[in-house]
Amino acid sequence: MRQTRAIEVGTGLFVVLGLAALFFMVTEITAERVGVQRHGYLLSARFDQIGGLKVGAPVSIAGVNIGRVTDISFDDSDYRAVVQMRIDEQYSRIPDDSDAGIFTQGLLGNQYIGIAAGLSDTFFVDQDRIELTHSALVLEKLIGKFMLSMAGRGNGSGEAEEGAE
Repeated sequence: MRQTRAIEVGTGLFVVLGLAALFFMVTEITAERVGVQRHGYLLSARFDQIGGLKVGAPVSIAGVNIGRVTDISFDDSDYRAVVQMRIDEQYSRIPDDSDAGIFTQGLLGNQYIGIAAGLSDTFFVDQDRIELTHSALVLEKLIGKFMLSMAGRGNGSGEAEEGAE
C-alpha cells in the first residue's frame, strides 16, 4: 500500500513537472516567433520570391540577429511580396544603401533575411524601404534547371559524337 502511494505521488509529480516544462517551452518559443518586442523601427523590402519565409523569421547582419519579420503581404500593383521587419533600436546605424536577401539556414532549414551593410553615411530610419533585394532560391526550381541542363548535355554530346564520325 505504501509503495503504491509513493509510485502514484512520483508519477503525479513527474506529470506536473512535464506540463510545467512544456508550458515554459511554448511561452518562450511563442514570444520569440511572434516577436513580443515592440521597440525598434520598421523597415520594408520587396521581393520577387520569398520562398518559405514566415512571419517571425530572424533578420540578421553578419550572422547577428538584429530583428524579426513582422508582416508579409502581396502588392498586386507590381506583383511582388512586401516584407515588413522590426529592427531592434540598438541597431540604428544600418547604412541606407544596404541590401537584403532571403537565405536558408542549412540545407533545408528555415529561411531568414540577411542584410549586407552598405557604405553610406546616412542610415535607415523608421518606415524606410530597402531598395536592393535578392529573392529566395527555390530548391525545386534549381533542381528543375539542373535536370534540364543534364538532359541538354546528354542530347548535345550524343549528336556531336555522331556528327564527328
